Amino acid sequence: MVLSMVDQHKPKCYICSNVFENIEALRRHQEVDHKDFVEFHKNMDEHGPAPGDVTVF
Repeated sequence: MVLSMVDQHKPKCYICSNVFENIEALRRHQEVDHKDFVEFHKNMDEHGPAPGDVTVF
């Protein structure tokens, strides 16, 4: 597999692989187009164990 060398210096969305001119444009894109994903992963400390999770002491 050969990867393109074009625009490697530009930020890329890790969800949909779109390329943006700057980090601010990427941040706006993720907050608008991937709002559910960003909100879910914003505060990972608030997530508790899922039913059936096993804790080893």
